[in-house]
Amino acid sequence: MSYQLNNNVAIISIDDGKANAVNHNFIDQLYANLDRAEKEASAVILTGREGMFSAGFDLKALQVSPEAATELVGRGMEMLTRLYEFPLPLISACAGHAIGMGAFLLMASDNRIGAEAEYQVTLPETAISMGFTQVLLTLIHDRIASSHKTTAMIQSTPHTAQQAVPAGFLDEVVAADQLMDRAQALAEKLTELPKEFYALNKRDLRAASLKAMHDSLK
Repeated sequence: MSYQLNNNVAIISIDDGKANAVNHNFIDQLYANLDRAEKEASAVILTGREGMFSAGFDLKALQVSPEAATELVGRGMEMLTRLYEFPLPLISACAGHAIGMGAFLLMASDNRIGAEAEYQVTLPETAISMGFTQVLLTLIHDRIASSHKTTAMIQSTPHTAQQAVPAGFLDEVVAADQLMDRAQALAEKLTELPKEFYALNKRDLRAASLKAMHDSLK
């Protein structure tokens, strides 16, 4: 995971050369970069690499033991909650597969821009015999369109980039070579808004959801 500051916008790039899997190292690095961004930036772009945003939880880490799985899932829920209440504008720039937790990283972002390319955004939980935590359900209820909840959540239907927009995973799709320029332009526009009131109004708008998410982490 790398960090770059570009015109007051922090760009956090995820690239482990594989699936960009969410494990303890992923969470530790993301937290460190978010901490840095809060100190020196006015907006954040979260991106993966071409072909892969994130394939979700690290399955090997989950399979170590039931206790290890519980700990990692718990930290993952804390991570999503932190992202959803992050005080700065948070934009995801997606140029590849967003599966499971990868899709939830998109949902936890304020703005989601996708590249026009061959990849899928999927919630595979039903297909792989997993349930949803309260944090995940809250994000689904807040971000996924009512007409797509059944197919996306219950039926594990994969979505192309174009299909992900009406479903609520993405807000817009742009040409692949324009993805980061579009994300940067949007981030810079959002930095013009007063930081204090951006954070305040985000917290107020999402107050009920954030309370449910925090309560489930206790």
